[in-house]
Amino acid sequence: MSELKVEVIPDGTVIDHIPVGKWLKVVEILGLTNPNGGTLLIASNVPSKKLGRKDIVKVEGRYLSEEEVNKIALVAPSATVNIVKDYKIVEKFKVAIPDEIVGILKCPNPNCVSNHEYTKPRFRVESREPLKLRCHYCERTIEWDEILGNL
Repeated sequence: MSELKVEVIPDGTVIDHIPVGKWLKVVEILGLTNPNGGTLLIASNVPSKKLGRKDIVKVEGRYLSEEEVNKIALVAPSATVNIVKDYKIVEKFKVAIPDEIVGILKCPNPNCVSNHEYTKPRFRVESREPLKLRCHYCERTIEWDEILGNL
């Protein structure tokens, strides 16, 4: 008999299919290191038919903005977002890396104009696998490790 290891939330967001070990980055992106009020449930290294092993983050009473979903896509491109209302999933979608990323991460080039002028950093996706982005202003390319460090 199977048993439920993680409690069901009445309202909020469930981020499923997070690659193992990435739950902390998702929690940081959502600013949940100091939860205020709602329950935060984390399951790490749980069995998954799709990934073998996965992490899950459940956030009670909170729904994600488009910017937050785009950030999660950069960290966990296989993630699925479930919107829960009255204990039922009312919306479910896979995150997707947009073709252009605006205002989400900082250019690591200290001489880039986006670090000195009032302008939003802008990157074009050059490759999704492996993830590689190019700065719209200085043309510098950044890859996985630099992306994580500049979110």
